[in-house]
Amino acid sequence: MKRYILALTGASGMPYAISLLETLLQLPDVETHVIISESASKILALEADISVDFFKRAKAVYYQNEISAPAASGSWEHQGMIICPCSMASVAAISCGQGDNLIHRAADVSIKEKRQLILVPRETPLSQIHLQNMLSLAQAGAILMPACPGFYHKPKQLQELVNFVVARVLDHLNINHQLSPRWQEPTL
Repeated sequence: MKRYILALTGASGMPYAISLLETLLQLPDVETHVIISESASKILALEADISVDFFKRAKAVYYQNEISAPAASGSWEHQGMIICPCSMASVAAISCGQGDNLIHRAADVSIKEKRQLILVPRETPLSQIHLQNMLSLAQAGAILMPACPGFYHKPKQLQELVNFVVARVLDHLNINHQLSPRWQEPTL
């Protein structure tokens, strides 16, 4: 059984998190643990018109103040953590090792334990501070995947753009999927 952490922060882009959870839940050998920030629950209601109850389909759901949850410890093994969407405030906190909430602590643990950490920031434009923080995280081994969908597959619906980004995240976790066509391959 593979275990993944999906963390949601207060950035725009909740359809990406929803699609990630739905895809991970379809995989029989995957156990998904979700961490939700206070801001994420508000953005979720604004963008997707759903509550955090939607995520209770995961193996476990934790909130940012549950600092003693399993993901806060390096001895609790997992195969990867995805922060999607990832706010620039979270990028900054993780970049400087500030682990005062469960999301930031779990990300810090992922880095120190050399476990895969994927951040999906959804912000534009990016300031020099944002870029420096992201560079620091990349140098520490994190993968930064800004939510920038491609258009070569000629998407006709919003979900196809969401799936493009989610597919890239799954690719980096070595999870097989059929969410989005690959370059020079036939459309799904």
